[in-house]
Amino acid sequence: MDAPFDLHLQVLGVSVCGIGLWILFDGGSLLNVHASDELRIVGAGLILIGLVVFAVSIIGIVGATKEIRCLLLVYMGLLIALVLGQLFVALLLLINRDTIEQSLDQTVDRIIFWYGGHNRTDTLMDRIQRYEGCCGRMGPSDWLLNSFLLNLTNQDLLPCSCFNSSRPAINSPWCSERQNLTGPVYGVGGGSFEQGCKQKLVDWLQENLLTVVTMDTALMLIQVVQFVFSVYLYRALGSRTAAKVPQPGEQSDLRGQNYAYVDQDNADLY
Repeated sequence: MDAPFDLHLQVLGVSVCGIGLWILFDGGSLLNVHASDELRIVGAGLILIGLVVFAVSIIGIVGATKEIRCLLLVYMGLLIALVLGQLFVALLLLINRDTIEQSLDQTVDRIIFWYGGHNRTDTLMDRIQRYEGCCGRMGPSDWLLNSFLLNLTNQDLLPCSCFNSSRPAINSPWCSERQNLTGPVYGVGGGSFEQGCKQKLVDWLQENLLTVVTMDTALMLIQVVQFVFSVYLYRALGSRTAAKVPQPGEQSDLRGQNYAYVDQDNADLY
C-alpha cells in the first residue's frame, strides 16, 4: 500500500541530498566561495535529511509489506522527526535570507578586489558578467576598488567581460575603450555594460532558495500523507490480529460443550 509513496520519498530524499551537496561543494557557485555559517548549516541539514529520508522510506516499505507493526511505529516516529527537521531548515532559510544575500554581496566585493583573471573565482565572475550583461556588483565603478587598478595612475580599465565586444590581450584580463591604453598589455573593449550584477544575483539567489523551500515543502506534504496511511495500516493490522485471537467467552463455550451428548431422536436403540 505504502510502497509507491515511499518510492517518491526516496526520489525526493536523493534530490534534497543533492541540493545540500551542491550548496556545500559546487565549485562553480558564488555561494561556495565564502559561504555563511547559516548556509553551511542549511547545506549540511539538507544532506542529513536526504539520507535519513532514504533510510526511513526503506523502513516504511519493509514494515508495510511484511506487516510488522513495530516497524510501522518506528516509521511514524521518524516521519514526525523528519517533518520537524525540514521545517527547521525551511524557516532557517527564510529567516536568514537577508543574511545570505549580504554574504553574497561581500563575496562579490572580495572577488572584485582580488580579481586578476587567473583563478577559479575570477573565471566565475567573468562568466556572470559576460552572460548576464552586467559589470561589477552595483556598476562599473566598483572595479575602481580592485587591488590592481588602485596602483595605477590611470584607471580607465575594466575586465574584458564587462564589454559587449572585446579583443583581450594574451596575458591580461583587462580591456579599455581608450586607444592609447590598448596594445600588448591591455585588450580592446567596446560598449561596456552600465548595469551592475546585484539584481541578477539577487534574482538567482531567490530562485534557488524558492526551489529548496518548494522541494522541502513537497517532501513534508508527502510525509504527512505517509503518516496518515501508516496510522491507517497500523490500525488495520491491529484489528486483523485481534480478530484472529479467540475471545474469552468463545473459549469457555468451547470448553463447556458436551461432546458426549447424543440426539435421542436420531439415536439407534437396541
